[in-house]
Amino acid sequence: MGQDGFVLFPEGINFLPLRANIEEPRLGVMYFPDNANLKVDIGNSSDLIGYKWDSGASFFTMGIDFMAYGLASSFAGNRLQIDALDGFFGGNASFTRNYGDYDLQIRARIIHNSAHLVDGSYNLSADEWRNKRYPVAYTRDFGEVTTAFRKFSDSYDYRIYGSVSYSTLVRPGQIKKYAFNTGAEFNFDTGPKVGGKQLNIISAYHMSLEGTPEYQAVHHIMAGVKFGGSYNKGVVFYISYFAGKNMFSEYFEENIKKLTAGFFVDF
Repeated sequence: MGQDGFVLFPEGINFLPLRANIEEPRLGVMYFPDNANLKVDIGNSSDLIGYKWDSGASFFTMGIDFMAYGLASSFAGNRLQIDALDGFFGGNASFTRNYGDYDLQIRARIIHNSAHLVDGSYNLSADEWRNKRYPVAYTRDFGEVTTAFRKFSDSYDYRIYGSVSYSTLVRPGQIKKYAFNTGAEFNFDTGPKVGGKQLNIISAYHMSLEGTPEYQAVHHIMAGVKFGGSYNKGVVFYISYFAGKNMFSEYFEENIKKLTAGFFVDF
């Protein structure tokens, strides 16, 4: 399954970002048909060093995560201005153990998250913030551990996972320090290829339990197609439904329900 030893800048990603989790590094756009706003994702996760043993069946990596997503909206006669922004940076350590037709995985992340209202929320001519809503000094410094089980065959594969996170620093102070996540992903190889690449039907569900300030479930379910192997480089086109606390942290106390469509690139 591969040569043992240290690997500098290993190919691919040991633990692929969770598809339906909003707080994962990706490149893509999510469109909100109800108001024509966009969630724009710019980010990447890269494994920098790895170590293989047991004839390549066990693989440990360490890497970095840099990402941001912004709300692009129209305000005061200006189109597609960035209204709010969440930024994340940190690192991860990931372990995968292969047992033939399934993998067991663990990923630990340490992440700094801060959020901001930016000039797309500000009406310069009127010298005021939209809806007279002022910026919130929002920050989370958190550690997170995710465990996952991945089963695969020639025609399908799936991954189920759960995680817990703890924030050493939160601001505003009413946000709870613990958060919990769970979810599942499914991939089905349709058989035909497009441009020499597999065409997969994909679906995913992610649930977060967050205290802002009371604990409440946040749901995100998605379905679509991927051009490329299920856990290889490729592009995903999807529709999804999001319900729960606003995904943009400057509006963390708001409840929203959104039908969305979009695309993103698997690294």
